[in-house]
Amino acid sequence: MQDSKCKICRRAGIKLFLKGEKCFSPKCPLIMKPYNPGKKGRRRPRPLSEYGKELREKQKLKSWYNLGERQFKKYVKEILDRRGGVEDAAALLVQKLETRLDNIVYRLGFANSRSSARQLVSHGHLYVNNKPIDIPSYQLKKGDKVSIRSHSQKKMVFQNLSTILKKHKPPLWLEVDNEKLEGKVTGLPTLEEAAPPAEISSIFEFYSR
Repeated sequence: MQDSKCKICRRAGIKLFLKGEKCFSPKCPLIMKPYNPGKKGRRRPRPLSEYGKELREKQKLKSWYNLGERQFKKYVKEILDRRGGVEDAAALLVQKLETRLDNIVYRLGFANSRSSARQLVSHGHLYVNNKPIDIPSYQLKKGDKVSIRSHSQKKMVFQNLSTILKKHKPPLWLEVDNEKLEGKVTGLPTLEEAAPPAEISSIFEFYSR
């Protein structure tokens, strides 16, 4: 039975990197079956309505950041409420999503997917500024440090992490110490570098209805 997360990518028609290493494998279902899941998946898709396009973009970004509807909507509404006088609401939204603790753990290379990063945070394996934080949505700011708890470093999930990190290239606003297994927020994420797989203006239109 195919994983439900893989079906999300197939419906979106784009890789959302929800399954870590599997997404880079030739066995990725989107490569093997580049059409919608289900019996009618091979049929030519009907043209989407404007609402359908907005919904699709919303679903893509929500899945990309591994968020539930309620939480994602809260982020978008917060930006919409603040949008007056703000030139780039899309950049603000992505900045908010990128600086979540679970996303930063993923971006640092401590986990191979955002869902795995969320689990690591929830299970209490991470420190922020030397304090245990188990809230995936915890917002980090410039200067904050993220590290793996010393007793957690011996666990299977972190084996060979130092070697893996040597091959990993974090975004410019983060830096990683491969030996100490810690990272630091050195700047702010940009929309261009985050490169979200969705048209964010359509998402704002969806929630403005």
